[in-house]
Amino acid sequence: MRTLDTCANPGLILSFDFDGTLHDPAEKPPVPASFFETILDLRQTKGAVWGINTGRSMQHVLEGFIESNFPFLPDWVVAREREIHFPNTFGRFAAHREWNDRCEKEIHKLFKRSKKTLKAVRKEVEEHTGAQYIEMHGEPAGLISRTEEEMEWIVERITPLIAAIPDLGWQRNSIYLRFGHRNYQKGSTLSEVARLFELDTARTFAAGDSHNDIEMLSPEHSGYAACPANAVAAIRELVAARGGLVTTAAHGQGIVEALRKTFP
Repeated sequence: MRTLDTCANPGLILSFDFDGTLHDPAEKPPVPASFFETILDLRQTKGAVWGINTGRSMQHVLEGFIESNFPFLPDWVVAREREIHFPNTFGRFAAHREWNDRCEKEIHKLFKRSKKTLKAVRKEVEEHTGAQYIEMHGEPAGLISRTEEEMEWIVERITPLIAAIPDLGWQRNSIYLRFGHRNYQKGSTLSEVARLFELDTARTFAAGDSHNDIEMLSPEHSGYAACPANAVAAIRELVAARGGLVTTAAHGQGIVEALRKTFP
């Protein structure tokens, strides 16, 4: 996959969640060709730079690009909802070290302070649900529930348990939940990307479909917001309440609809 020519005068930041927003595995290709045509048009007319803002690891992001037949790479990627990466001239992604290192340092300190609280969360979850508590390299604490209804119950129960640690939060997508630092999520990373391109929030567009997109879709981090028709109810309500666009089409076709209506 090639990189696009550098945008000399960026005028717009476009941020897209991947799974469920752009990518639909039931479609062939999973991301419509019209999306890339629209990106090229906005590159020419608006000076748009664009990126993927996802909960996937960087390795799984690249696998998604190949599966979806991306004709060119995005200008940036946010992986695991917090790590920023930029492609070099050879199409290989390099970490934005200043941000990523600070993020990991803060998360490491937070989890050391939160051991007792997370132990209580694990006990509550394992005693009262069939959800799985996850600990692995790079992901110190997370949950996988059996159903979305079970996850709703879990969120309600653990909210008061972590209230004593203001920096401890989570990112949730369907039956998956990842604990992390409240200051490092899709919204804050999007604002950092905009800062690096020397653009403010007013020139930032975000599109997402699930709970882990809430911060990215808030007015604090995006000047424009949209979600596809298949977005969960909480996201549709958030986008509508702030005057954004809830599309009539689902997944990637919905995002094309959103871009063309927002930037005619």
